[in-house]
Amino acid sequence: MPPKADHLSRHPEAPGAGATLDQWLSYLESIHPAEIDLGLDRVLMVLRRLFPRKPKARIITIAGTNGKGSTVACLEALLMAAGRTTGTYISPHLQRYNERVRVNGKDIGDEELIAAFSKVEAARKNITLTYFEFGTLAAFLLLADAGVEDWILEVGLGGRLDAVNVLDPDLAIITSVDIDHVAFLGNDREIIGFEKAGILRPGIPAIYADIDPPRSVLQQVAAQRVKLQRLGHSYHIDDKGREVVVHFRDDDLAISLPALSLPLNSVAAAVAAFRVLEPQQSPDSVAEVVARVRVPGRFEKLASHPDVYADVGHNPHAARWLATRLESMKSSAGRLVAVYGALSDKDVEGVVLAMSPIVDQWYLGGLDCPRGLAIGELSERVTSVDSGLDIIESTTVSGALQAALASANPNDLIIAFGSFFTVAEIRRYHESG
Repeated sequence: MPPKADHLSRHPEAPGAGATLDQWLSYLESIHPAEIDLGLDRVLMVLRRLFPRKPKARIITIAGTNGKGSTVACLEALLMAAGRTTGTYISPHLQRYNERVRVNGKDIGDEELIAAFSKVEAARKNITLTYFEFGTLAAFLLLADAGVEDWILEVGLGGRLDAVNVLDPDLAIITSVDIDHVAFLGNDREIIGFEKAGILRPGIPAIYADIDPPRSVLQQVAAQRVKLQRLGHSYHIDDKGREVVVHFRDDDLAISLPALSLPLNSVAAAVAAFRVLEPQQSPDSVAEVVARVRVPGRFEKLASHPDVYADVGHNPHAARWLATRLESMKSSAGRLVAVYGALSDKDVEGVVLAMSPIVDQWYLGGLDCPRGLAIGELSERVTSVDSGLDIIESTTVSGALQAALASANPNDLIIAFGSFFTVAEIRRYHESG
């Protein structure tokens, strides 16, 4: 007799020869009962089958609530400009899974991904892996096969129990610690800080890129005798408007950077990391390299007249940075219009509180994706903060942007934000228009 349908759903068949990347990604989504299953035991078992020894590369691990992607992109650019071969692993992606793995600045191809997935599948045998864990191990294989000298790895969630943390880093960076992913990390900065500090290792150098670290991070630094470069202590940032100067106290060095659309703390962390990793390199070219860095979905300008920006910020910490950035750009003659879509497990109310003082009109759009908020619930949560907000609703984020553009004046400023899914839909709409 054929197996029962529920048995088949629990044990899906791996894609065969000739399978597409989309087929593999669908398979990855089906082989573990939970989207997130924090813990390293299962990943370590498969890692040891794939890598009997630590990869011969310099590993930089980056954790933090916000700003990781900007730090990755800036550090990648700086190392490549210094002649280092470099690979990066980030998550999530905006529009194509291939964005998650870059080798010397180029997204990995479908065939390479499929080959890596096949190797992970053969190695895991009966060990269950989540979509993220499977993809993380595949990324390690891709970077190893490419033979790059530096691996820059972005933590997906937390740090201590994240799959990326199965590899011991040679440098650890924590960009920030704030409240997010409450269901998995808790709603206390000290607890979250302890999880982020899980990427530290005894004696290795580390960078903390925010001005106010939780005590739990500093306790781990002290306990493990980590040589910490800390914003506000080892280095500080002087924002002069048209330029930013990063001062390093150990050798009285000052590096001037142009005004950037990326978070200054994240950029400065990349510069600090570059100095740790490549101390012999002259700082003269740093400004020129960093000025060219663009991160898709991070305060990305998509159109002019009216100006349209997209940002993946999805928690209050990111929204506060976004509000500060926008306030300095807001024209007295124009309106600031927000196009907003969010996931159900995010602090919508906290985001609205951070943004509402500068937003003149809200265009809300529903998200048709896992955990996406439909327009009814999104509107209810937004108006619970302030029932007097000027709100226009749409069933989709792209519909909300279309409505905003239809009523906008050329000197208005439109910010579309709220999640990676929001920005992905906005970018697709922009590209198709």
